[in-house]
Amino acid sequence: MDKHSLIRALIATLEREIARATEAADQARAGAVHDEARPENDKDTRALEASYLARGQAQRVVDLQLAAKQLAFMEVRDFGPDDAIALSALVALESDDDTRWYLLACAGGGRRLEDAGMDVDVVTPESPLGRALAGRQQGDDLVLRVAGRERELAIVAVR
Repeated sequence: MDKHSLIRALIATLEREIARATEAADQARAGAVHDEARPENDKDTRALEASYLARGQAQRVVDLQLAAKQLAFMEVRDFGPDDAIALSALVALESDDDTRWYLLACAGGGRRLEDAGMDVDVVTPESPLGRALAGRQQGDDLVLRVAGRERELAIVAVR
């Protein structure tokens, strides 16, 4: 798996999300200033609610743009079995005879990418898994508690 192509694919995914979010923000903004949003009395909050929605949509665009820029400038390192896991590490975790790949990235967490027929989940250092992986090495075991459930994981590869 090529980390550079994974990061390019992640940026492309974010750019598609930016385009959709920009369109949603434009529609929300248009709805907020439309004649039908004008309050009919002092209790009518349609315009106010529409403006909150428009602001939220605009903030989503800004957040996605920032994430894409952070990824574009993220340093991509090669990791060996004795290196501590850090940003740009590609990590294979084994659990109950199932091996999954994860990319530790500065942004874009929660997305799934595909490279060479393999699925790669993106995690950030702020996520529970990202926090658990940071600083560990190939061969380490960890117990991850998510939603009150514990999972035992083994780090089988770090690239």
